[in-house]
Amino acid sequence: MKRNVTLALDEETVRRARYLAVEKGVSLSRLLADSLEQIVTRNEQYVQARKRALARMKRGLPMGMGRQPGWSRDELHER
Repeated sequence: MKRNVTLALDEETVRRARYLAVEKGVSLSRLLADSLEQIVTRNEQYVQARKRALARMKRGLPMGMGRQPGWSRDELHER
């Protein structure tokens, strides 16, 4: 469902936005709708990436602790 939204912009911004819309071959309404959709999508992607990053940080990185190495301490220090 589409919904109309009213924006209050200064005349110079509207003029420049209309010019940009003409250059792109779209209406001013389409230009603004596409721009808002991009902003919302990028924000959602950021939120998801942040959640994944925080989950990885909580899990930590595998540092080899707790697992049995393939060689003994004596073998490592043998000269």
